[in-house]
Amino acid sequence: MKLTRRQTLMTGAALPLAATVPGTAQAEGHAAALPTHRDFTLGDFKVTTLLAGSRAVEDPQTIFGMNVDAATFSEVSAANFIPDDVAQFFFTPTVVNTGSDVILFDTGLNPAGTGAALSAAGYAAADITHVVITHMHGDHIGGLADDSGAETFTNAAYLTGQVEFDHWAGAENDNFEAKVRPLAEKFSFLGDGDTIRSGVTAMATFGHTPGHMGIMLESGGEQLFLMGDIANHYVWSVGYPDWEVRFDMDKAAAAATRRRVMDMAATDRIPIIGYHMPFPGMGYIETRDDGFRYIPHSYQLL
Repeated sequence: MKLTRRQTLMTGAALPLAATVPGTAQAEGHAAALPTHRDFTLGDFKVTTLLAGSRAVEDPQTIFGMNVDAATFSEVSAANFIPDDVAQFFFTPTVVNTGSDVILFDTGLNPAGTGAALSAAGYAAADITHVVITHMHGDHIGGLADDSGAETFTNAAYLTGQVEFDHWAGAENDNFEAKVRPLAEKFSFLGDGDTIRSGVTAMATFGHTPGHMGIMLESGGEQLFLMGDIANHYVWSVGYPDWEVRFDMDKAAAAATRRRVMDMAATDRIPIIGYHMPFPGMGYIETRDDGFRYIPHSYQLL
């Protein structure tokens, strides 16, 4: 019997879990294990991406390319060798070890997934000195505390954008109330261009959420940009920045931010890490017609 692409991906979810192997994680929808972390070198910084989770999502045009017709979506997908009826999502917090601080950017969906990846990478929650939240969607703040409300990163200072915090503090949002509000007194707030630590600078990248922040890392004359959720898919968002994304709260502002950041990365040849890019989450951007193309990292920052 010939299986469709969707059936092939979904079948993996029903297969027995692979044997537990240090440094690997089970992805929902896949029989094979995936690595849980990847280390990179940026000047004097050690940068580690963590695979806190992964899952298959059907009917991706209900999320990406909402303002284009189905034929265009299918044509672009086929041209990039990906199916148009299912997408694989990745959830990728990043640790930056500056030598004096261990900074975690975003916290995953829950403490368990992020904690397992941290442990495999050689860190414990108690090692984290700073937690920086790019924005306050649930898959970025979920690891701040467990279901009982117990704080995960007890030795950490917390930072996020002032605009972002103020928005969610004034909204009715269960995730914020459960995960962030109890830690509010421990938060410090960031504006565009603020320095978190030497070589770690916040950049306003509003649109996906009202106060979304990107982070520029600089060490030893090298740069790397943590783009959070500026673009959520390497083809349907990076490649086509004007395609609307369901989760972008201000779709016009999000598209403008995508274009600005992709142009910066392509022009200045700055590598980027995207929270939802295919793991290990790092790549490069080049211009393509009226959009861009994502080139996965291979061995440039070993």
